[in-house]
Amino acid sequence: MTQIASFLAPNLSLNGVDDVVILGGGLAGLFCALKLAPRPVTIVTNAPIGGGASSAWAQGGIAAAVAEGDTAEEHARDTIAAGDGICERSIVQGMTAEAADRIHDLLSYGVPFDKDLAGKLELSREAAHTASRVVRVRGDMAGKSIMESLLAAARNTPSIRVIEGYIGSELLTEGRYVVGITARRRGGTQRITIPARAVVLASGGIGHLYDVTTNPREANGHGLAMAALSGAYVADAEFVQFHPTALNVDLDPAPLASEALRGEGARLINADGNRIMEGVHPDMELAPRDVVARAIHRELMKGGKAFMDCREAIGASFPEHFPTVYEACKSAGLDPVTQPIPVCPAAHYHMGGVMADASGRTSVDGLWAAGEVAGTGAHGANRLASNSLLEAVVFAARIAEDIQGLMPHPRVRHWAEIDDREDQASKRNPQERAVVALVRRVMAQHVGVERNAEGLQTALALISKAEERCHRSSIRNMVVAAKIIAGSALMREESRGGHYRSDFPEKSAQWAHRSYVKYSQIQALAADALESDVGRAAVREEHTL
Repeated sequence: MTQIASFLAPNLSLNGVDDVVILGGGLAGLFCALKLAPRPVTIVTNAPIGGGASSAWAQGGIAAAVAEGDTAEEHARDTIAAGDGICERSIVQGMTAEAADRIHDLLSYGVPFDKDLAGKLELSREAAHTASRVVRVRGDMAGKSIMESLLAAARNTPSIRVIEGYIGSELLTEGRYVVGITARRRGGTQRITIPARAVVLASGGIGHLYDVTTNPREANGHGLAMAALSGAYVADAEFVQFHPTALNVDLDPAPLASEALRGEGARLINADGNRIMEGVHPDMELAPRDVVARAIHRELMKGGKAFMDCREAIGASFPEHFPTVYEACKSAGLDPVTQPIPVCPAAHYHMGGVMADASGRTSVDGLWAAGEVAGTGAHGANRLASNSLLEAVVFAARIAEDIQGLMPHPRVRHWAEIDDREDQASKRNPQERAVVALVRRVMAQHVGVERNAEGLQTALALISKAEERCHRSSIRNMVVAAKIIAGSALMREESRGGHYRSDFPEKSAQWAHRSYVKYSQIQALAADALESDVGRAAVREEHTL
């Protein structure tokens, strides 16, 4: 990391330059903007603000040691255990220590967390937690309620400007400094350029790179790719968490059947009614997510079916306690009160991301990252349930504090005039729809719940070949993000957490560390894959290329 004195872009005054630009309007982006107030901030968001954010879809809640008898140290131990040996211990300990303060921040913004009659927060327990420490809203509506409260607060904050309907295209750089962003109108050719003294990436995850995902379509890896193409290091990109229990009802995105259901005693069964987790793990349905996801995946690969049976554990109280899941089931023609619901693993959360330190700084000057796009080491190889929203608010607050310490407040509020132009190069190419379909199919088939060298080389070759047909930066960014994940998975020759290699099924002491890559390394791997026998055969057999 660079020294503070040289971290900000030089020779930039506020004349014609935005103070801070945040790419992404989810929890991390909104929370950071609110914490920066009254400093002028521009939020650029792909969908109407809050609408394309995975944060709004989070059902479980936020993990925080706020109950009597629970401690931040115990929360940190559970997080590190779930992370399977590669969490950054100091990052985790700092995050869990700040959890209670961030919960109080959210309460001050009006988030209606569940409370008992005495006014104390009601807490639930989720998989791999040793205590009840998940703060929720109406059972499974935490993400939606948190986002609604923060959106209301942001609308009442004059220092926050929002530009909706633009997807980030690239980071503007001068030497080693990031000095702004360009973004393209979603579905159009209009492009904007916004110079900035500081850029915060809060662009979300990569779930939509996969055929089956619980994430909105905006979670397509564009922020990860933008940072990598600007020279930033990427950390732990191979670690993708597949939620074990998405509703298997052929919807895109797949509705999520919250982990809290299993916390309440729901069982996973096959078509014969036998428990899928029997003999797989002593914690049964509350085993770590990667273990449960693989068990269900293998049942499906055998040609079987997997169901979550909530009839006995939850039964008639389902509509009241889990309204979001209940409505999703009813929309699909299912009644979870009286019948088991079909489930399958789905791409859900990216533990890796743009390498960021304890203050959210990336390896590129002038660029910070928070939320799912960031790779802080807080989650290691496998995220502990309900730590994602916690990480977003903790690091968003830290970034705001870091920027406040580095940059004096501008004396007057100022937003730059947007450089607005038509970009003929970004006109939709009919072949690009096929490129997106290919990437999602190949990632699901070869870079999913179970992986091996041949499949990963196949993925790298096919995705790299498809890149030749990309004209718009938004499509290319999806391809770049997919290549980074596939290449990182090929490099890690072991199985750990959310990364499982059938050709290297055991953990290796040689890999008991985090991984860091630059895009140039991934490009070299992709070139080798294209020239390999496996890659050549895959390209010959892929008729859509």
